[in-house]
Amino acid sequence: MSLNLNKLVDKAWEDKGINEVLDAPPSALEGLTKKHDELLAELKIKTIRDLGNWKYAAKAHALVQLADGES
Repeated sequence: MSLNLNKLVDKAWEDKGINEVLDAPPSALEGLTKKHDELLAELKIKTIRDLGNWKYAAKAHALVQLADGES
């Protein structure tokens, strides 16, 4: 199965497999830059996988979902 990542990642990463993308720096995501990589590295986030598994992002996402459910 091939995933279409075109809207999620920079052009250079569009033809990569999902695991390769998850192991890429956050700047591989559409809209993030090398400066974001530096800032996120200060939080021990060096890959997209790290970012996706970051417990504070998960907590923030849960709060957003709860708020959306109240509307």
